[in-house]
Amino acid sequence: MMNKNLFYVFLCGSGVLLLLSCGHKKKHTAPKQKQIVANVRQLDEVVKESITERLSLISDNEGYLEDSILAFRPQALEDFYQQHENAANWSDHGKLHPLADSMMYYIRNSYDIGLPPARYHAKALNAAIEQLQNDATAKKDAALWAKVDILLSDAFMKMTSDLHYGAGPRDSITLRADSLYSDDFLKEKLQQILQDGSISTAFEGLEPTHAGYLSLKEAMINFREKYTDVSWDTLPSNYTDTLLFRQLLANRMVQGGYLDTAGVEVVDTVMLKTAVKKFQNEFNIYPDGIAGKRTITALNRTAEDWVLQAGINMDRWRKLPDTMPREYIMVNVPGYTLRVVDSGEVMLESRVIVGTPRTRTPLLNSYMSNFMLFPYWRVPYSIVFKEMLPAIQRNVGYLASKNLEVIDKDGNAVDPHTIDWSKLSKNHFPYVLRQMDGVDNSLGIMKFNFRNKYSVYLHDTNNRGLFKNSMRAMSHGCVRVQQWDSLSQYLVRMDTASHKGDSIRVWIERGEKKQVDLTRRIPIYLRYFTAEGRDGKLIFFDDIYAEDKVLRKSLQ
Repeated sequence: MMNKNLFYVFLCGSGVLLLLSCGHKKKHTAPKQKQIVANVRQLDEVVKESITERLSLISDNEGYLEDSILAFRPQALEDFYQQHENAANWSDHGKLHPLADSMMYYIRNSYDIGLPPARYHAKALNAAIEQLQNDATAKKDAALWAKVDILLSDAFMKMTSDLHYGAGPRDSITLRADSLYSDDFLKEKLQQILQDGSISTAFEGLEPTHAGYLSLKEAMINFREKYTDVSWDTLPSNYTDTLLFRQLLANRMVQGGYLDTAGVEVVDTVMLKTAVKKFQNEFNIYPDGIAGKRTITALNRTAEDWVLQAGINMDRWRKLPDTMPREYIMVNVPGYTLRVVDSGEVMLESRVIVGTPRTRTPLLNSYMSNFMLFPYWRVPYSIVFKEMLPAIQRNVGYLASKNLEVIDKDGNAVDPHTIDWSKLSKNHFPYVLRQMDGVDNSLGIMKFNFRNKYSVYLHDTNNRGLFKNSMRAMSHGCVRVQQWDSLSQYLVRMDTASHKGDSIRVWIERGEKKQVDLTRRIPIYLRYFTAEGRDGKLIFFDDIYAEDKVLRKSLQ
């Protein structure tokens, strides 16, 4: 029989093992943190041993190079060093190569390409290199030299990939056939810079060449030059002392360069309002000169936070293919803008209205197939059950007030007064509600169709005054187009045989219901860009669907 005490020890020990194996993070095996050599002439050999040890621990440590630093492509890194017999690549005899300085320059200034330095081990590398440059003992530390070498190699591979494919995850609407570089490509790139001594040459050609990306990059660099060394105070979002708040706001305007108080004893209301308008214009906020909640939130964001927002959008451009179609339609959902592009030139631009945060406009790729004049609007069931059925049950006259007719399963119109609406519900509704054409139709005069699984489309609207709003996320998901007439004329401009440009206007004058099939397929993309470059300046849009928050985690 097993000794009782021994039995308890066995159970307790098993319990400890069970606890350790269930949901507890595995503790990584740390490489030697210090290996001081007596003679610098021995350094390269000991560095090689330290690199060998560190690489051998990568797989055991689940891909981690250090306690909190995950290797980008562990196998590519290990294979590269194995080809070089695990020798150091960024230093010799206790001295960093000029190439290392060049790489550190790219890391420290990676925001210029829309990528945070933290992705490339900036903190760890800066601290280690400072030690190597200023501490006599550290210069003889083979473990520190090995750490710097591997981190630089990993950072280079990661930046190489990020420049072309982006740092964010591959999304469901990407147009790229490929999504990553092979290990061999990354190893060849690293070998290339070691031979040529030029990182810029290796990075050349990796970034997108789209006009939107290039203008965003240019604006990003200009923004950083203006604000990198500028700091400012934060403002309270709630306050009771109006005079104190005005003083704090004036100080913030001075710090941002929007207000010059030189020779001014008292900042009056007009001066302060003008300064606030300058800020609002720069950050694409409606320029009313009032420091409301939205303006205060924007004032309190750091320059780095704005830069990161621009970087997120550069990353979105990297998800597009290297070459876009010659002609396409691009809807920027948070920018409330539609653009028709031909050979890189914007041929048509229009304000749009998009879905609310609760009824989002989906991001998608498709082709424009046709457009319809004086279309019926088949009301989506989601709107029927959430909004219309309760109103109809209260008063059946609601249908006539909204120009709605009831259609049965056979396509026949039904007198709504013959229906017992109290017995209808989401689980039993054998009808379709259809809004008849005319000036009250929610789709307006024209509807543009493209195939998609969300049943969304572009269309005119019977409430055109809403295009004046600066915040235009207010539809049920479809995209309302202000310049619907210009868009229709553009789509048929090459169809001279039918003279459809003139025909469309005649049909509209007559109020004729028509479907115009397009003779060529024009790609349409619904995308999400919360920043763009315009005339060298960054233009920001609200993150209306909180999509930026998701990408921030990937970039940081």
